[in-house]
This record gives sequence, C-alpha cells and structure tokens, in this order.
Amino acid sequence: MTFEHLRFEQRGTIAIVTFARPTKANALNTALMQEIEAAALSFRDDGVTRAVVFTGAGKHFTSGADLTDRSQRDHVPLVERRRLARLGERVMTALLDMDQITVAAWNGAAMGGGACIAAALDFRVGADDCFMQFPEIDIGMNLMWQSLPLVTRLVGAARAKRLVIGGDRVHATELEQWGVLDQRVARDALLDSALRLAAHYAGKPPIAAQMIKRSINRYVAALDAAVMHMDADQNLLTQTTADRRAAIRAYLDKTTGVFSGD
Repeated sequence: MTFEHLRFEQRGTIAIVTFARPTKANALNTALMQEIEAAALSFRDDGVTRAVVFTGAGKHFTSGADLTDRSQRDHVPLVERRRLARLGERVMTALLDMDQITVAAWNGAAMGGGACIAAALDFRVGADDCFMQFPEIDIGMNLMWQSLPLVTRLVGAARAKRLVIGGDRVHATELEQWGVLDQRVARDALLDSALRLAAHYAGKPPIAAQMIKRSINRYVAALDAAVMHMDADQNLLTQTTADRRAAIRAYLDKTTGVFSGD
C-alpha cells in the first residue's frame, strides 16, 4: 500500500510512524484511518521491529475525526454505513493486536478518535502541551471504536465519565497524575524520550515480551467485544435524533444546546 498521510522511519529495531496531515491537525479522515490500519497490520510479519513509536507531525498528535471528510455520506445504504462506521473499530483492533511494544509520543491534542489511539498504545510519553478530550458528547454522539473499556481501564470509572460524558479537556499535568502519561517531558524532548522508552522495551527478549503483552491485553479485554459490539449501531441511532441535530447546531454556533431527549 502507498501511504499518503503517514511517514515511516526505521531506527534499528524501532520504527517511527508519524501521522502526517499537519495542516489539518492530523485529523482522521477515512484515508488516514485506512492507512493506520494498514500500517499496524504491516508489522504482523515483521520479525525485526520490536517497538513502534506513533506521533503526529506539527503541533498535534491527532485532533480526531475530520468533520470535513465527505467520503462517508448519509445517502449511502444503511448496510454500507454500518461498515464505514466500523472502520475505527478495525483501526483499534489492528493497533491492539500488534506484537511490537507501542509508544505514543503525544504532542498537543489527542481528541476523540485520536485519544482512543493514544489509549490503545502500550505506553504514552506526553509533551507539556498535550491534552485529551472526547468532544463526541457535545455533538450528540456516543464514544465509538469499542474504546470505552480502554478509557475506563486507563483512568477509572469516575474519570472516564468526566471525559466521555462531561467532555472535559484534561491537560498534561493532570494526565500525568492520573497515570495516563508514563512520562511528561518538554516538547523539544518528546521524540527522544519516547525513543528511549521504546529502546528499553525493544532491548528485552522479544518472544517473552510479546507473549506477555498479548496475554495482558487478552486478559483485561476479555469482555470488551461482548459489551461494545454494537457501539457503531448506537452511533447510527444517535444520527436519527433531534438532539443530535440540536447538538451539532449548538456546537457550530458556539451556543448552549437545549435537548429534549428525542
């Protein structure tokens, strides 16, 4: 596959994957999401790479879904919209199933789907300017990509509600206090710090390290698919509601929405 929106660099046993739509704050359009899935799957038969660092070009890690992306249109049949709606789920599965140790070099925003990606990686090194936010609630959406369990495990139930129901923006200092960040560093030290962490794990015996990672992931996520298998369908349901339309109007107009529960 030819990649338009990702950059790759190999440094010995460590790979660096960079989201490369900086003029769009690395927003996740369909093409970039497909490339992230393909990139994650490309490491499946790679016996050399032992750790992969993910980062964003420019100011931000990724600002989440690209609301200007017109590749997913409402007039396509529902059966096709259901498949398109599950692309994010496929991205998450591909990332979570990587044998290699994964590290986020997290600069600026990780919002919505971008925050889901950060949560899916094994470790997170954050710059002083990094922050996490799930703005889905403010446009009348549920959190998709089967990521609610990931976020809840990462921060705990009450804080997950702050993030996903409240839509709170949480910055680097608090993310470090919550344990979301494994390290918080100055912006100009971000990539080097992430590479040092990646090198630490890349230096471990790879067979044992990769089996342990897979076992831990399978253990903590044993019920995820059973609980979250319909989150894309729940999102399609929210699209039919008056509250969703009111939320989008309020979001775009920067006003306070009034919601009827309809």
